[in-house]
Amino acid sequence: MEQEFNFDNELSGKIALVTGGTKGAGKAITERLLKAGATVIITARNQPEKANEKLHFISADLSKPEGTQKVTAEILSTYQKLDILVNNLGGSETPSGGFAVLTDEDWESGIQTNLLAPIRLDRGFLPQMLEQKSGVIIHIASIQGKLPLYDSTLPYAAAKAGLINYSKSLSNEVSPKGIRVLTVSPGWIKTTAAIAMMERIAESSSITVEQATEGVMDALGGIPFGRPAQPEEVAELVGFLVSPRANYLTGTEFVIDGGTIPTV
Repeated sequence: MEQEFNFDNELSGKIALVTGGTKGAGKAITERLLKAGATVIITARNQPEKANEKLHFISADLSKPEGTQKVTAEILSTYQKLDILVNNLGGSETPSGGFAVLTDEDWESGIQTNLLAPIRLDRGFLPQMLEQKSGVIIHIASIQGKLPLYDSTLPYAAAKAGLINYSKSLSNEVSPKGIRVLTVSPGWIKTTAAIAMMERIAESSSITVEQATEGVMDALGGIPFGRPAQPEEVAELVGFLVSPRANYLTGTEFVIDGGTIPTV
């Protein structure tokens, strides 16, 4: 039987959470889901630069268990459900220099933010999704899960590799019960965080930001498309994946990297 889709307001009535939704790809994803008619909640440690009355903002540090507990409790008490969970929060603040300069604290911080935070949120919202027999969980990983940059983001890359593996495993468990679980692995995205990382590398290595950028591009093997992704391009992919148009997609990793990964 053919299924008809209404592309206008196709997420009307859906409650969505986007973590790290105040800037970069998270902000673009938030705007994309709003345009599709969803009610959107965003989380971050700091308030967004510009207030948006259409958004429900929750201040929380998701790298700590109490932060995820706060978000879960507030959303379920306010809306009684969550239909779409976009685990977008992630990033690296570790110093460059390879394995020797990294402390236990650097490793723990990277794993807490990039792996354990989404795991805790999934655990918090899945019981309700399983009860309603529907829901979509998106894990924003990274091509560094397969193509790590050892000099600057080793804990981040390792955590994202773990997230990709976990996402597939979770899908195998909950997809038969009506929950779709997907991974989106972007390559280089031109965000303020990416620019800040280049500035840190440049400062620690006594080179220019342009040289640091070229160095990272070289380490990635280049981008055949010739440029980084725009946040809105990643958001468009996520908007499709959480929509009814993607109802048969689950357990899959979608790479959006301009051709960076050199293998099939």
